[in-house]
Amino acid sequence: MTSWPLAYGSVPLCLLLIVALCAGTSHPGDNLCSSALITSCKECLRRGPQCSWCFKEDFLDGAGAGYRCDLQVNLLRKGCGPEFTEKSDLKVEVNATVSSTQVSPQDISITLTPGSEASFIVAVKQLPRYPVDLYYLVDVSASMQENLDHLKTVGVALSLRMTEHSSDLWLGFGSFVDKPVSPYINVHPTKINNPCSDYEIRCRPAHGFHHVLSMTGNMSEFTRVIKRQRISGNMDTPEGGLDAMLQAAVCQRAVGWRPEAKRLLLLMTDQPSHLALDSRLAGIVIPHDGLCHLENNVYTGSTRMDHPSLGQLSDKLLENHIYSIFAVEKQQYQWYEELVRLLPGSYLGKIGFFQSPNLIDLVVDLYKSLLTDVTLSVSVDDKAFSRYWTAVSPICPEGATAKEQSCSGVQPNQTVYFNITIGLHSCPDHRPDEDIQVMVRPMGYNESTTVRIHSKCQCRCGSTGHCHENDRSPCAGTIDGTGRQRMPHQGLVNESNWNCRAEGSNEDCNGRGVCECGRCVCEHSRLGTIYGKYCERDDFSCSYKGGLLCGGRGVCVLGECVCEDNWTGDSCGCPVSTATCQSPDGSSCSGRGTCVCGQCVCDNHRYSGDFCERCPDCQSSCQSNRKCVDCHTFHGLKQHEAEHCNHTCDSDVLYISDMMSGGNWIQCMYISSDNCRYWFQTSSESGRNRLHISTRAECASRGRLVGTFLSVCALTVLCGLVVVAVSRLLLQKRDWSPGDASKDGEYRCTSKELSFIPSSNEKTVTYRRDRSHDHSVEMTVHVKMPLGEPWQ
Repeated sequence: MTSWPLAYGSVPLCLLLIVALCAGTSHPGDNLCSSALITSCKECLRRGPQCSWCFKEDFLDGAGAGYRCDLQVNLLRKGCGPEFTEKSDLKVEVNATVSSTQVSPQDISITLTPGSEASFIVAVKQLPRYPVDLYYLVDVSASMQENLDHLKTVGVALSLRMTEHSSDLWLGFGSFVDKPVSPYINVHPTKINNPCSDYEIRCRPAHGFHHVLSMTGNMSEFTRVIKRQRISGNMDTPEGGLDAMLQAAVCQRAVGWRPEAKRLLLLMTDQPSHLALDSRLAGIVIPHDGLCHLENNVYTGSTRMDHPSLGQLSDKLLENHIYSIFAVEKQQYQWYEELVRLLPGSYLGKIGFFQSPNLIDLVVDLYKSLLTDVTLSVSVDDKAFSRYWTAVSPICPEGATAKEQSCSGVQPNQTVYFNITIGLHSCPDHRPDEDIQVMVRPMGYNESTTVRIHSKCQCRCGSTGHCHENDRSPCAGTIDGTGRQRMPHQGLVNESNWNCRAEGSNEDCNGRGVCECGRCVCEHSRLGTIYGKYCERDDFSCSYKGGLLCGGRGVCVLGECVCEDNWTGDSCGCPVSTATCQSPDGSSCSGRGTCVCGQCVCDNHRYSGDFCERCPDCQSSCQSNRKCVDCHTFHGLKQHEAEHCNHTCDSDVLYISDMMSGGNWIQCMYISSDNCRYWFQTSSESGRNRLHISTRAECASRGRLVGTFLSVCALTVLCGLVVVAVSRLLLQKRDWSPGDASKDGEYRCTSKELSFIPSSNEKTVTYRRDRSHDHSVEMTVHVKMPLGEPWQ
């Protein structure tokens, strides 16, 4: 078995058991089945679970065998009934009769075809308290002498500590050193029985595994057995710990593992361990068989079989629901850290000299994590590992979270659900259908789910078993008694060619095939399939839409499109549904048209739009009915006069005294030439217009209208005068505000105005003195004085 440890997420959900089947690997519209290269039913089904094979004898007569493979719906449209169809038989069956306490269901049967997948749910319930079986597997090489002394007080102390979490703790004990062969031990006769003879110490012989104490609840017996243990010795550094672990796991009866208990296997060592193929140094080349080989509680296969591989050890631990704990010295912590990653359900603890408190804390912490963590493993037979794939999605209960490979934080009596999907890549080559088992195991639980998978790779093709895959040509002849093939007479062949001509035709197979011994073999066309007794039929002589045969929504059969569901028309371009004609108000084409080929065709040429909702000439519902209302009011709203207005009204007219409310009625008002107001309402339902006119008119006298007009005019003039007066008053108040006047009442100019007022008084005076008659003297004086001072 090959196992996959899986990491999970958390999705809170409450469900019991759901079984789902997924049978599609291609997108809608993709046809992976149709191919002229397919020659058999087996090849057709391997294309995918959506493919079907038609084994009807005269189906597409004259066409190649590959045209028998297609989608199920296409074969039905082409005339191949379901009784002549071989298809994928996918199913999931759950055996609910098998009772379980923690894991359910415990038995599932699945049938798969290449490319298909099946999904199912496995529920794992966490119980409040579990019995605990703890098996000590201790390295008793010489370097572990001090560590053995520390174990003498572990049994009683651990029992007292575990009473807080479990009321039922059983302990067992076993020891190991290494394979008792060279070069792992010294094979000198004096060293075999006493490896410590050089140190004048009496040691026990080296051994691969020795089961010392079966599971017991007697802590005094466990302590007594530990005190009697003696060390041993070997030559190399690595020890045979993995070899001993496998024997402790598979020897169920000798060790005494209880079915209902949580099983813990604690390996204690201060050195690394031998791995698979290491035994070749000793000439041991036989792989380990994974079975129990204990005689008188001693492992007898140690000198005959190699160390187990990590994959083999992992499978055996999972198969027997055992958690493994590695308690190692600090110096070896890194080596075992890499090892634990390859063993699902394994834990690593760093212990200093294996002191009692450290060992107890390690076991207690692991047990507490077992009560809150739920981890799942899926194992597939090695022979079929490459042909299958799996996927797991956890659904953790409320309050639990995903942590690494488990749902952590699970409380007692809560249930964790795992959605598991198993898919089949391909069938085994040149072999019939196969049956395999997939094991779904929650780590550390003594219950599991067995999934029995049947891969369907062969075709039965009805009661006759004839799939019409490679029909022999009529010219193939027969087999004589000597085993040789006899060909038919040449003249018989030529005469039979007349059977290839349709009535009234002068060419074989309508010019679209060749005649072989009285039977038409139709030619292949890049446009599609040619078939029929005389090659008179094809699947491409139909209407095209958008460049696709039958609009891509049907198949061509006998020159006519056979449309898919919900489509119709010559080229399958018209939807059967009228949803595309549904107007926003819920009516079809707004009640003014008919839905034709998915589009609205309006009954009246005045209406347009996708839903006949627009009417440019109508303006509004009120405006479009004014002429009709005018006609009826002109004739006095008398019923016997209403027929005179038929030529101006498109609606059903009814006289009413009170207007209706609610519904789709639109309220309108009409003022006649005699100044009377008429109320009317209109509605349009199911393409029919209705008009209700109120017989209660509101008319006003001429004098009242003139008085109203004059009153409105006078009020308008008065309002205008008031506005002008108020505006004038506001302007004056702003110009003569108190802040702009001086204390003595004089006008104070602004800075801008002062820039234009002269600040000085200037004059020019000219003096002239006449000296002679022809000569005079003039002097001009320019005088500038401050403004306001008198001239002197």
